[in-house]
Amino acid sequence: QVQLVESGGGLVQAGGSLRLSCAASGSIFSINAMGWYRQAPGKQRELVGRITSGGSTNYADSVKGRFTISRDNPKNTVYLQMNSLKPEDTAVYYCNADVLTTTRVRGGYWGQGTQVTVSS
Repeated sequence: QVQLVESGGGLVQAGGSLRLSCAASGSIFSINAMGWYRQAPGKQRELVGRITSGGSTNYADSVKGRFTISRDNPKNTVYLQMNSLKPEDTAVYYCNADVLTTTRVRGGYWGQGTQVTVSS
């Protein structure tokens, strides 16, 4: 089994910053891409940013220039640095990882989500 545990969410004023972390553990052989998604009330889950094992990144247009995704491969951990936060960034943020397990089964795994609330 593979577990993803997120941390770092909370309440922040507009213009502020937060850093999210997501650590993967369990029967992991390797991890390809890791990413962050978010879901606001009444809306579909959307991609925020994604990073490959080689460090290539892509972002949603709405967060480009404000959010930065990074990862620590030996620790199987992905981070999301969020700056210049806006009220519209309020959502539950989910971590996702494309994992090859020790039994050589590949699958996508999700964290439990962490709430980010930006007040105006």
